[in-house]
Amino acid sequence: MADTQPALVDKFGRTITYVRLSVTDRCDFRCVYCMSEDMEFLPRDEILSLEEIGRLARIFQGLGVKKIRLTGGEPLVRKDILTLIQDIGSLGLDDFTMTTNGSQLPKLAHELKAAGMDRLNISLDSLDAEKFRRITRTGDLTRVIKGIDTAVEAGLKGIKLNSVIMKNSNDHEVLDLVDFARERGIDISFIEEMPLGEISDHSRDQTFCSSDEVREIIEQRYELIPSTVDTGGPSRYFRMPDSQSRIGFISPHSHNFCGDCNRVRMTVEGRLLLCLGNEHSKDLRDLLREHPEDDEPIRQAIISAMDLKPREHHFTTDGDVQIVRFMNMTGG
Repeated sequence: MADTQPALVDKFGRTITYVRLSVTDRCDFRCVYCMSEDMEFLPRDEILSLEEIGRLARIFQGLGVKKIRLTGGEPLVRKDILTLIQDIGSLGLDDFTMTTNGSQLPKLAHELKAAGMDRLNISLDSLDAEKFRRITRTGDLTRVIKGIDTAVEAGLKGIKLNSVIMKNSNDHEVLDLVDFARERGIDISFIEEMPLGEISDHSRDQTFCSSDEVREIIEQRYELIPSTVDTGGPSRYFRMPDSQSRIGFISPHSHNFCGDCNRVRMTVEGRLLLCLGNEHSKDLRDLLREHPEDDEPIRQAIISAMDLKPREHHFTTDGDVQIVRFMNMTGG
């Protein structure tokens, strides 16, 4: 039973109720803002087993965590992932969700719903097949759109698209992406590119597109009204008078959201990462394996790690990369 007082409070008074669990660093895409084209992935013995990830989910829930998101890489390429989803889906969380590129949804969306998945965030950066292929390097747009439609058909609630907008790349598609979401009655969040990992495909300072610029584009066609809805994540939402779809903005550069951060991340190799934009972390993998029957050492390690959580991140748009790990190593 969870303690009556919050167990996970950092030194700035923020209570942690949301954990993102990475289940793999592997992905069937190679998105230009996420990883290099020729990635080296972790050896199997260095990543957490599905049983270890499920154990961590239960420990976090006992510490007051109410929301868990599975991330990757691409979580649906992990073998036997449905067993983990069933395990976590049985915990009775307030919110259980996953970030996916959508490629595996045509065959798995209905099974995800049956296994207990509440919501999905699906990455979609372009509606042009050639542009989509250039951004993802390997992705098939037709298959991803089929996956989105299958998820809607399966009855998964709270489906949201995530679009990373880059200037002179896909910024001209903002309104098309909004219309795509509106047609399906689902939400969409526009994300400022985050400077994680050294990339050679483009210059981030030249492609940076702020949330304010994206909002101005949308308001050329649609009125945006601030929404009071809070999904427990970093998106700031707006609604449109004539649609049930909501528009979100994730703005790590232009509108820093650190002040009310309620999140930590577990990397697939067992590092508890206290901030996306810093390297402050605690290794839990060895503890999990040294104490297979005793959760208390892991609980205490997680509680003590809260003091490592920094006040804020310091992202720049000038090409300066403080974080050398790629996004697939962290989890979305």
